[in-house]
Amino acid sequence: MEYSIFMVLNADKISQQCLPKHVAIIMDGNGRWAQAKNKPRVYGHKKGVDAVRQSVQFCAKLGVQSLTLFAFSSENWRRPDDEVSTLMELFLFVLSKEVKKLHKNNVKLTIIGDLSRFSDTLRKKVDVAHQLTVDNTGLQLNIAANYGGRWDIANAAKQLGKQVAAGELDPNDITEEHLASQMSMQDQVEPDLLIRTGGDLRISNFLLWQVAYAELYFTDTLWPDFNEAAFADAIACYVARERRFGCTGEQIKQLLAET
Repeated sequence: MEYSIFMVLNADKISQQCLPKHVAIIMDGNGRWAQAKNKPRVYGHKKGVDAVRQSVQFCAKLGVQSLTLFAFSSENWRRPDDEVSTLMELFLFVLSKEVKKLHKNNVKLTIIGDLSRFSDTLRKKVDVAHQLTVDNTGLQLNIAANYGGRWDIANAAKQLGKQVAAGELDPNDITEEHLASQMSMQDQVEPDLLIRTGGDLRISNFLLWQVAYAELYFTDTLWPDFNEAAFADAIACYVARERRFGCTGEQIKQLLAET
């Protein structure tokens, strides 16, 4: 017999005990979504912003603590120049347009990754966004831009190397905890759930250290089509794996309606 999660726990306990505290998403499929509609790839990236907005709203309503989105990997610089340029312009536009909305809804925004390759204008926008939302206490939204998991680990090792060189740390004393303390998002819980849209079954150098114990969820849904119902199905799958009793996407949406 399958037991509905609502037969076992009330809505408050579901939020506290069963749902992921940190969700990470590889947002894949924008270009293919656009090409299927005979549109340029950049059209898919623009529509993908709507899916980002829905995901942020979904996590905020559900009480998820952190949401990390893979917006631009360190490998994405290999894409055609016009696509990279459009992505940068879109990133700048979204930062300019959306940050005030995020702030109004108590969302704290952090951009993780190597920002050194970005323009001065874009880096200034990032600083403004950080400063505006730094004291917010709601959903923690992390946007990974020019990010790579190997870069993150190498950068953490570099920071520890500086401490060793300064005589502040004995290399024989270095532990996993020391390395973790220098990683991106070191002040947040590690992701419980990693979602990848678009059908590929790999993590593509994303949060290699942080997702060591995360549940992995892959879906054929292309990112612009990843709506609240699709997200609810992913959460339901996570709940079933973690707690060993069933929960459907419809029940997740019921939980949202009750909160």
